[in-house]
Amino acid sequence: MIEYIKGELTELTPALATVEAAGVGYGLNISLNTFSAIQTKKEVKLYVYEAIREDAHVLFGFFNKKEREMFELLITVSGVGTNTARMMLSGMSVAELCNAISTGNAKLIQSIKGIGKMTAQRIIVDLRDKIVALGIADEIPAGGTIAAPVNTAVRDEAVAALTMLGFSPAPTQKVVVQILQEQPSLPVEQVVKLALKQIK
Repeated sequence: MIEYIKGELTELTPALATVEAAGVGYGLNISLNTFSAIQTKKEVKLYVYEAIREDAHVLFGFFNKKEREMFELLITVSGVGTNTARMMLSGMSVAELCNAISTGNAKLIQSIKGIGKMTAQRIIVDLRDKIVALGIADEIPAGGTIAAPVNTAVRDEAVAALTMLGFSPAPTQKVVVQILQEQPSLPVEQVVKLALKQIK
């Protein structure tokens, strides 16, 4: 079992980080929250979750243990897979997700792509006590603002990230362009977060 990978951040997109450790480049699927936390760093330490399947060995990387713990809890819920859990942690911070679960705000959880009414209610019922027991509800998300790049660069990166998350490029680009027309100074991760709530 890999607990964490520490090394040089050689490549980074909003959905994937490549970390070189001991001459090996590890590709780790990440959430937007982790992307925001590590995008200015050269050396990183990412906590790892290994998803071992028949057809692939997939690594997920997290900036801190709290996010990984929340990810591991989410995938215990029936109907929530690794990609859905990552999407949830991209659309909301750990603290926001904990707040939605603890207050029973199913509507907010449903605003995330791929989460229906039954799944949202199941997440609340299954995890409400667990997040308190594990102390995840105390999490304060690490964040920070960045200077917005040129709009075309933001658009292309946001579309690429959403495509990697499984959305079709054409409707995705339409939503991303609309968001940037309304709020041209938004950084990539905010554009993607808004797009996740609008793409249906």
